[in-house]
Amino acid sequence: MRERAHPEGAAASETAAAGHVVPLRVLAAVWGTLLALTALTVVAAGVDLGNLNLGVAMLIATVKATLVLLFFMHLRYDRPILAIVFVTALLFVALFVSIALLDTHAYAHQLIPGYGPALPK
Repeated sequence: MRERAHPEGAAASETAAAGHVVPLRVLAAVWGTLLALTALTVVAAGVDLGNLNLGVAMLIATVKATLVLLFFMHLRYDRPILAIVFVTALLFVALFVSIALLDTHAYAHQLIPGYGPALPK
């Protein structure tokens, strides 16, 4: 790999290698938000929302993963193409999960309540 001459010298290349530095205040706010979302996940798990339980849990998990990617992995400050790759990956995951959930309705009528063949009585 060729090295390019930089007018400012070695100090500029060391700064460029360090990347973006996120202020501690922003990281603390994101961390607090993640803790609040974790508490919301625990509360939502205790509430019976019927068929919406899985959707609410997946939505909260998606928001938490997005926060981690944006701030702790510095995706917010990186090139826009990486954001496009991230959104595309999220859409494919949503597609695959949706297809898997559609399949569960095909055999739901065969389930026997309380039946667990590998569980001791």
